[in-house]
Amino acid sequence: MGCGAGSLAVPLTRSGHRVVAADFSQAMLDALDEAAAYYDVADLIEPELLAWDDDWLAAGLADKSVDVAFASRSIATADLGAALAKLDHVARRRCCVTLVFNASPRYDMHIMDAIGASVTQSRDFVYAFNILVGMGAAPEVSYIESPRHDTFDSLEATVADFARMLENGNEHRLPELRAYLAAHMVANPHAGEPGPKGKPQGRYMLDHTRIVRWAFIAWKPV
Repeated sequence: MGCGAGSLAVPLTRSGHRVVAADFSQAMLDALDEAAAYYDVADLIEPELLAWDDDWLAAGLADKSVDVAFASRSIATADLGAALAKLDHVARRRCCVTLVFNASPRYDMHIMDAIGASVTQSRDFVYAFNILVGMGAAPEVSYIESPRHDTFDSLEATVADFARMLENGNEHRLPELRAYLAAHMVANPHAGEPGPKGKPQGRYMLDHTRIVRWAFIAWKPV
């Protein structure tokens, strides 16, 4: 659920698995179709335009209709309990979700702490664990550290990008942010080379690696 452009669905089909790939965005499903066609796996993917709050049974997802149901970094709903219950209902063997462990992945907590900015911590993974226990499941939790290497071509571009972290209450920390970035920008030895998304890397990088932490929760359907 929340398959996006197929970053997990396509590799699974390339390994020979059939996948029901659901997302609430038609644009994402169109990108998925392109990726499936490129890798010649379209016959193994069943795309579904589906949101968390939709009627999954009406969309053809009956109880115990798939072996494994998972949502990786894609639970976008106001009713976490209902979302987990839907995954549980459709799976025969296993359910898995990945939720942010600390703050939103748009924050660099190293920087936010250094400049004295306040950040609301996410506890969705704790809520999810407790909800699952209440449902009668025995959830298992492990943690994923995802390194992010941001690169830029100028101080102004760096400030403009990171200033988004200051929205909703920390705008007054912009001078501290600028000063921190100016002091911690270093030359990128891989400038011009393709980055993670294929675009050329910028001339500068920060002297630390941004780490995004996720909680991976798995359980046997009840």
